[in-house]
Amino acid sequence: MFLNFNDKIWTITPYFLTNLWSRFKNNFMLVERIYQLEDFIQKGKVVIIYGARRVGKTTLLRTFLERTSLKFRLDFGDNIRVQHVLGSQDFNLILEYGEGYDLLVIDEAQYIPNVGLGLKILVDQCPSLYVVATGSSSFELSGQIGEPLTGRKRTLILYPFSQKELNTIYTKYELKEKLEEFLIFGTYPEVVLAKKKKDKIEILEELVHSYLFKDILALDKIKSSRVLTNLLKLLAFQVGNLVSLNELAGQLKVDVKTVGRYLDLLEKNFVIKKLCGFSRNLRKEITSKAKYFFVDNGIRNGIISQYNPLELRGDIGQLWENFIVMERIKKHTFHRTLPIAFYFWRTYQGQEIDLIEQRAEGLFAYECKYASKKAKIPKAWAQNYPQSQFMVINKDNYLDLLL
Repeated sequence: MFLNFNDKIWTITPYFLTNLWSRFKNNFMLVERIYQLEDFIQKGKVVIIYGARRVGKTTLLRTFLERTSLKFRLDFGDNIRVQHVLGSQDFNLILEYGEGYDLLVIDEAQYIPNVGLGLKILVDQCPSLYVVATGSSSFELSGQIGEPLTGRKRTLILYPFSQKELNTIYTKYELKEKLEEFLIFGTYPEVVLAKKKKDKIEILEELVHSYLFKDILALDKIKSSRVLTNLLKLLAFQVGNLVSLNELAGQLKVDVKTVGRYLDLLEKNFVIKKLCGFSRNLRKEITSKAKYFFVDNGIRNGIISQYNPLELRGDIGQLWENFIVMERIKKHTFHRTLPIAFYFWRTYQGQEIDLIEQRAEGLFAYECKYASKKAKIPKAWAQNYPQSQFMVINKDNYLDLLL
């Protein structure tokens, strides 16, 4: 088996790889991810794993490779030689590259020009080959693979640790004990596994300042992170509130189209998540504005450098709503619950519900209240959607809905 680093080819024996990974595991508490790649790999299809940087894609791959009996090749998209081969569209060169292996794995595939065409050649011409590719920026990788791999791919999205995944190393009681940590520092793997508060803060600061915009700034049209940073700061203070692009544009002193484009890039780069307003075309329901949540609470707090404990904060409601919305999205995404769509609901008269899930079996409405156990269902919602289910999610019952 070969591992390629830069322009060097390293020969790695299974014995060496197993011992290396065993030593790594002994130094870190491993959280079992929901995805088991054995369940997704398929001959004739490429498994594409999307996710933010440092979210655990490489660890997921290596854990899988450690236990597989398939003969595999692991390469990296920033390797110039790999870029030359898979970006060449040269049938003979690409087929020679994959020859002799059962499984081909490309980490950070977004760096390879026209990677979709190269992977298409592999799966079309080598029907017995399994292929897995990861990408940290969906807008870049999906643009390259969307059309070439139509009908030839399976897509997985990897988020920071979910509560279900953390339940593999923590009991329900321990999860509740650590709830404040999750609300403040989030659940990025390195952050969760860091023991000290200062270490968690250092990791988040590095993520925010060194990795958050790395893929976005690689685009020719994005020259500076200043507007992106200021935009995210504005969003951080508006979590759970309706967002107006015109207001954001005015505050940032840029045009509305630029704000819309940046928001789209930030979402496709797994920094934020957009929720639209739910409506059955009733005039009194708001649908023209959206809410934006951060994919991870720690990133949100890192953007504004706010790591104070809950008793010293005035934004507990925002932290709680962001946490619950994203944990529900993680749960349904990881369990591949389809079809499902997420919304918020609000009327012009001010009646609102934090989270609406539209599933095949009906509508499910959730109000996020950190400390409160009761909340009245809005009258307009009850009248117009009498068959829906309504529930308050608080710090006492939240794990029942997340595990």
